[in-house]
Amino acid sequence: MSAVAASAAVMVPAPRASADDDAVAVLPALFVPEASQWLSTSAGRVASDGYSWMQAVHWVAGSGLYSPRRYRAHGPRSFGPTTVRLAQELAALSPCRPGIAYLVRRTGLSERSVEYHLQMLREAGLLAYIVRGTRVSGSPAQASEFALVIPPEFDAALGIRTVQRDETAPAYTRAVSGIAEAGRELMAALAKKAARKVRKRRAKSSSKALAKGARRGADQGGVTSVSGEARCTPMQVGTSTVSTTGSTSLPPESKLASGQSTSPTPKKPKRGSRKLNSIGRRFQLASELIRQVQWMGRASVPRIAWILREVSDAGWTADQVIAFLDCGDAPGIVHRPSGFLAGRLAGALTLWPTEAGRERAVQAYRDSRRAEHARHEEWEGDWQAPRSMAVRRLVVEAFAPAPQSQQGAPGEVLPELDGVEDLNPGELADMRATAWGEFMAGDTTLIETTFDTLGPDATVAIFGADLVQRARKLTGGSSRMTVGRR
Repeated sequence: MSAVAASAAVMVPAPRASADDDAVAVLPALFVPEASQWLSTSAGRVASDGYSWMQAVHWVAGSGLYSPRRYRAHGPRSFGPTTVRLAQELAALSPCRPGIAYLVRRTGLSERSVEYHLQMLREAGLLAYIVRGTRVSGSPAQASEFALVIPPEFDAALGIRTVQRDETAPAYTRAVSGIAEAGRELMAALAKKAARKVRKRRAKSSSKALAKGARRGADQGGVTSVSGEARCTPMQVGTSTVSTTGSTSLPPESKLASGQSTSPTPKKPKRGSRKLNSIGRRFQLASELIRQVQWMGRASVPRIAWILREVSDAGWTADQVIAFLDCGDAPGIVHRPSGFLAGRLAGALTLWPTEAGRERAVQAYRDSRRAEHARHEEWEGDWQAPRSMAVRRLVVEAFAPAPQSQQGAPGEVLPELDGVEDLNPGELADMRATAWGEFMAGDTTLIETTFDTLGPDATVAIFGADLVQRARKLTGGSSRMTVGRR
């Protein structure tokens, strides 16, 4: 039995025999259609953290319940280590909104391979769309945002019990309340796998290449084959002391007295991990800042590394640079991040000369309210007019005042709404579109007013559970989702 088959035998309960001696599998095959790959339509539950989600990923990889639906002759053939390695990168992101270029850079795969493995994770019920990425001509491509989801087959196989603590919340927010005794051992094994990092395997040297090299050396005279007979003492005939078949040379007694001799093929010294030089530290610091500082998202790494050369050589870390940048107010919009960064860092070494002072400043920055606000909200610049003339016309028409005939006669009192039944489908669609537009601009007044007036049930019926939940979280200040441009 192979290692994969043995792992699958442990992960999935054994099939039971039916009355007609046909084996019936306990769990069905895993496959989520495209219509159910959204968080609002998913049957799974959102994972509490990346570690528990990786347990479900390893279970799917070892169970063999999922196999990719291959409609073409190319693409992955199984849910294997490459998919698990990609899932590790997704589990480390919060929010999970990776770009294809980012995953290509982190995993070393091609763009097509990354798209294949993301599709496999969605079809296995482990990923669900929150917002799907877009590609608009004339604008930068926006990455998709995913939710880390645990499929219901995982809970059924391990006997995990879940409970819905808030009856008004969606079904995917249910939490774990217990686990069956039979599934504890398997959960412990999955925990060990989730704690380990799956790395890319090194390609082994081919035996054919070694044999080819040996033949090439023999043809060129660079390799001398020594048979077993050549190691023996040559036999001599007669009284001659010189052998015509070969001679044996022995080391002198002075070198054998200590019991040590030099090997003709000395061993190569083991080399540890290479340390970064000053140039490498500059590029490493620049990469960390570009990932963490919002207004530096499109900056060039070599240019930022050149600007950071003084602070990097002085031993500054990314947290210390961010704390120093926080001493000034955050800009509304930055057209040239490299120039703005150079201006902010002018005189930084003079102001913060010691390591102890920089660490105190970092701790003060982490405890500040501005840092707490930055951890929960995405940096957004000022609103800019769309580049497309067609979109500009739509914006002008949307903000234009309605005609007098649509506004009603002066002094006319509009009828009050008693419930959802007073609205026709056209009015519901208009209200939802208006609420979404206000929500993307950070305004939830319409949803909050409806919630306070008609109650939660009518609000969900008008605007949908997804939009209402996002608006309530945004108002409460506990949302980890981003609002606005994606």
